[in-house]
Amino acid sequence: MGISRLLILMGVILIIAGGLWTLVGKLPGDIVFKKGNTTFYFPIVTSIIISIVLSLIFYVIGRFK
Repeated sequence: MGISRLLILMGVILIIAGGLWTLVGKLPGDIVFKKGNTTFYFPIVTSIIISIVLSLIFYVIGRFK
């Protein structure tokens, strides 16, 4: 697979992930603290899901190289 195809594939994956992120928004398990004028948002579940998906993508890409 050439570098151009790999870049196109990664771009498509990022576009799909961005669309899903917009539709899903905040997942259950993400931590949000609101106090007065301050809001702290820590997307722990979202981070774990993104990590798993990226690990699978890089595993598949590595298998075909």
